[in-house]
Amino acid sequence: MSVEAEEITTFDGKEVKLFNKWSFRDIKIRDPGLRRYISLKPVYIPHSEGRHEHVRFGKSKVNIVERLVNQLMRPGKNAGKKHLAINIVKHAFEIIHVRTGENPIQVLIRAIENAAPREETTRIVYGGILYHVSVDISPQRRVDLALRFIAEGARKASFNNPKPIEEALADEIINTANGDPNSYAIRKKEEIERIALAAR
Repeated sequence: MSVEAEEITTFDGKEVKLFNKWSFRDIKIRDPGLRRYISLKPVYIPHSEGRHEHVRFGKSKVNIVERLVNQLMRPGKNAGKKHLAINIVKHAFEIIHVRTGENPIQVLIRAIENAAPREETTRIVYGGILYHVSVDISPQRRVDLALRFIAEGARKASFNNPKPIEEALADEIINTANGDPNSYAIRKKEEIERIALAAR
């Protein structure tokens, strides 16, 4: 099922494209559960200056590329360096386009769908005894976890390694989009689902 970007807006008669290159038109979200939580609102630069911060669940209205950029700023050393994170994503998207010939936004959406776990465990204390119980994951958390795993995988692949983070991020997104079991995000998803299956 095809989902067009929420608002294909124009500026000076031109379509708004990410980094003035990648169109948000005709991006398909196959997973119906995630459709409401992946925002494809067209932007030139993925930087909303935290306008969503004080709105409950406001992050679901933030462009999905910006949410990936925000994940790359996670460790203390990189916190707040948004311009650096935007440049990393920009170069990674160019690498993805060269390698796959597809719109990198579509490849990222496919990667998120493949890396989003469906089930995890929670702790329940009953009569002084602690149980781990399997629970379904909300769609909002599924998107959060998928983005976190993709960013973590890129960071770990480039740490103490001559491979730059841009290449590591491009590799991680492409491998996850293809469902490659060697991808960090796919491995983490399968590990979480395997533990949840044992706790049913």
